[in-house]
Amino acid sequence: MNKEEKYILDSIKGWVWSGFYSKGDIREMIYDILEEGCDEEMLLASIEPEIEKKHLAEKEWPEVTDFDRLHGVFYKLHEEGICALHNAGYTMSDGFEDVSEAVHEAPKGHYHSFCFYHGQDVEGAVNGRGLMIAFGALENDDGKSIQTGKSVAESLSKAGFKVDWDGTIKTRIFLPEIQWQKRAA
Repeated sequence: MNKEEKYILDSIKGWVWSGFYSKGDIREMIYDILEEGCDEEMLLASIEPEIEKKHLAEKEWPEVTDFDRLHGVFYKLHEEGICALHNAGYTMSDGFEDVSEAVHEAPKGHYHSFCFYHGQDVEGAVNGRGLMIAFGALENDDGKSIQTGKSVAESLSKAGFKVDWDGTIKTRIFLPEIQWQKRAA
């Protein structure tokens, strides 16, 4: 197995265990990163066994997982006017674009702030390295951004998460002990 195939197999595992993607989505994402010299048939054939492995593991998961609690927090934040997005793109800049799009599509004035995590953050969580959450105010106001961070951190803490954050806009909120268990849609 070459280096590129190993990378794609690791990506497949991450995509499956993230819980965000269907088998068809994963096939498309493979084609986005497939390089010449890779065993396409072997890579595509590896999707279903990984999905089955996750499906079996899901049967052993608690009724309410950390992701379920996180989703509940994000729903509550949304209701409070904070645009809270799961898996917003792959990078910070993608996340900001997704927030901008969601705010544009929402009723005028519904959102005053945002929080999100992106695909690289999901990879970290799937691999047991915790979850980073970005936040801020929609207008360029440090005080309002810090207040948003406080609201997000408090909501996460009330939901039972260990929260690490220094209270500034320079760092993202970190959930160091989240156990990533998102059931397939």
